[in-house]
Amino acid sequence: MTLKEAVLQSLEDINEITNYSVVYNRIVEKQYYDFGSSKTPGSTVSSILGDFIRNGDSRVKRIKQQGGTYSYYLTKNEKNIGIDVLTNATESIVIQKKVGKEKVYEERDLHKLLSSYLKVAGTYSKTIFHEQSTFGKDSNQIWTHPDMVGIKFLNLQSKASQNFIKSINRVDTFKISSYELKREINSDSELKKAFFQAVSNSSWANYGYLVALEFSDSLAEEMERLNQSFGIGIIELNANPYQSRVLFQAKYRDLDFITIDKLCKINKEFERFIEQTEKLLTAEERYHKSTEKELNEFCDSYFQNDSEIEAYCKEKNIPFELEKDIQILSN
Repeated sequence: MTLKEAVLQSLEDINEITNYSVVYNRIVEKQYYDFGSSKTPGSTVSSILGDFIRNGDSRVKRIKQQGGTYSYYLTKNEKNIGIDVLTNATESIVIQKKVGKEKVYEERDLHKLLSSYLKVAGTYSKTIFHEQSTFGKDSNQIWTHPDMVGIKFLNLQSKASQNFIKSINRVDTFKISSYELKREINSDSELKKAFFQAVSNSSWANYGYLVALEFSDSLAEEMERLNQSFGIGIIELNANPYQSRVLFQAKYRDLDFITIDKLCKINKEFERFIEQTEKLLTAEERYHKSTEKELNEFCDSYFQNDSEIEAYCKEKNIPFELEKDIQILSN
């Protein structure tokens, strides 16, 4: 594996807040990576960890400790860490990258990038193929169907609190999102058309998002205005999905069950998504893990490591800025 993958695997193994020294020792112990004759391999690991934060990679977070040093952990392991510790977590530093102008990939090639980004945040996502719906060839269907749907469950660790919230209102235990994807949005007219398509086909969900790999810098003010007026969030996707970022947060809305029912009637995949969601929400505790696995297998696939991402982007001709490997000096 690459050094980045070795660092991620070590953080996965450790499964708690830790520092670069412990990560380095884990890499050596498990022989995840060969540092060769480097005289400062620990510093190299420290630099790699810092790069995750500087590049806005959503898989890793850090906490500043007394004395100015940092400790790190995987975002997906956050639920295992005490709230008193997490209150000191630092914000990720985002570096905005320009995407190349050559665009020969398909819009749906971006779906796996988005599903990987959402998976880190604990959201299960599923592509909805509008051409499989009743009257699927009707061009008006694009104003009815979301490109992708996602669901995030409220993660409560105490069984008592889980039962308590379910007894109050089961809807409060999950949030459903709708995503409209575009390759790029470069003009005001393109933004408005895509934005109101997102408004139209996400009216049923708790949150609606417009997602694109590239937004023109000149559209920032108009995106903010539209977001404030209509509540649709905007996500800037990155070829490295873990460096994607939410430009504007979506506003919460109650579920529209009449529209959900309509979508279930015309699209079997959407109906199955709703069925799988209901199945997990009502599963007995002893069947919860198997039901969750079933939902995960039904939803879109996602990348397992950075090497897969790079290979996929090359195959699909998605502009990908390859990060230069850190040179390990032997002198």
